[in-house]
Order: sequence, then C-alpha cells, then structure tokens
Amino acid sequence: MADAQATGPILQLQGVQTHIGPYHILHGVSFEVPRGGVTMLLGRNGAGKTTTLRTIMGLWRASAGTVTFDGTDITRHSTPAIAQAGIAYVPENMSVFSDLTVAENMRLAARTGAIDERRLDWVFRMFPALKTFWHQRAGVLSGGQKQMLSVARAIIEPRQLLIVDEPTKGLAPAIIQNMIHVFRELKQTEVSILLVEQNFHMAKSVGDTVAVMDDGRTVHTGAMAALAEDDTLQQKLLGLSLAAHQ
Repeated sequence: MADAQATGPILQLQGVQTHIGPYHILHGVSFEVPRGGVTMLLGRNGAGKTTTLRTIMGLWRASAGTVTFDGTDITRHSTPAIAQAGIAYVPENMSVFSDLTVAENMRLAARTGAIDERRLDWVFRMFPALKTFWHQRAGVLSGGQKQMLSVARAIIEPRQLLIVDEPTKGLAPAIIQNMIHVFRELKQTEVSILLVEQNFHMAKSVGDTVAVMDDGRTVHTGAMAALAEDDTLQQKLLGLSLAAHQ
C-alpha cells in the first residue's frame, strides 16, 4: 500500500459532481495529478475549473464521486483538514490581508507562526519585491506583487500539493515571465502542482500534463506538450490556437 501511494497520483478525481444550490455545475469530472511536476487544468470560461478546485478543497461539497489525496479519500473532509493534510490553495482573488504587513501575512500562513529563515530566503530569491516591502501593508502592493505574496504564503511551508487558480490573470508580461520562472523552480522541489491558467504561453512553458474541461466535464487528458503541438486539438477543445497566445 505504501509503495502504491508513493508511486501513484498525488490527487485523483473520479466522477466528481457538484451542485451549488439548484445548479448542477460539475457533471462527473475525472482526472489525475501525477506526483511531481505541473498539471494544467484548462478550459473555456465557465467550464467549471474554479468549481473543481473549490470542490477539491472542500469549500463546495461534491454531491457524487470521490476526491483522493495521497491515497486517502478526502471527499467529505473539512477544508481545514484538507489543508492540514498537505494541500495549499491560492484562489483567483489573491487571498492577502490588505491591512496587515507583508511580514504579518507571511507569519499567518506559517502554521506555527514562526517562519523558517532558510525557506524565507528561498522565497525572497523568487519574489525579491516581498523583501523590499516586508514591513509595508499588503494593501500598498501592486496587483502583481499581491499575487506574488499570495503564492509566497502558500509555499512558505512545505506542501505536497499546490493548487493555484489563474496566477497570471491581469498581470503585465514581465510579471508573467517571473511567474513562469517561479513555477519552473517549484517544479524542482518535491511539491506537485495543479494550475488553472488562461495564459497559454504560461501553460505551455510550465505544464507537464493537462486536463481540459468543458461544460463541467473532463473532455481531454494527456501530455501538455502534445496539446501544445496540435493546433487542431486546441481548436476543438479550447476554441483557439496556442500559437496565437505566445
């Protein structure tokens, strides 16, 4: 059993359905996140990507199907229990506390309240602006800097799985390139990553595997490189060509 957990996918969704009030949003989502590397979750707007992430985290409850993390069924677990198990979640809305300093935001993200100095130095190497604004309120940061802080909060402690929802949305090209560098560096660590992203240059640059959603269903899974090289498949699944978004 231990060997199977060590080599099998870190996360697996099987037939996941989610209702929000009277609305049936997910209609049987199934895909895997292999250990190590980056899995992209792609799809048109409204395909159900964010709902999938929130269902994994227990913020919305799956009405059918299973979510398995590191060999354990977490479908009915609470959000705090899921986070405690080793999953960090960065939502699309940049979850930072604007009235607190950057330092205070980071200390809150550390489960013990104490930050490992070597890990903090590692975070500063990826996000030097956070060191510059360490004692400033997070509310004065730019949109790109707030996104950096949001990601930094998620990685200030080691996690097995990092789930990130559109980290480059609304960011300038230079900041996007920095994010690409960050996720490439994260790939060299032991963390596995599930990443929703609309910037297809980012998706192609960092993605190893991909799951594509449409209308609350999984319509394709495979290697990101294979999708990036197949214009016809891109048009079929996404309604556009990645080549037009370099």
